[in-house]
Amino acid sequence: MGNLGTPEILLILIVILIFFGAKKIPELAQGLGKGLREFRKAARDIQDEIEKPEDPNKKTETKLP
Repeated sequence: MGNLGTPEILLILIVILIFFGAKKIPELAQGLGKGLREFRKAARDIQDEIEKPEDPNKKTETKLP
């Protein structure tokens, strides 16, 4: 995580706990997980679309000079 040490991470977690409260943290984590899952699915779909071989029956136009 770069230059973050254990004390910095603990401080961030304590601030999050104080700011959001113990009851909201699971909801936030669940929302974050769903968002990441959707993002990965969309990225995988785009990658599959890019790597998909072209349809051999598809006619392509060629321009002659």
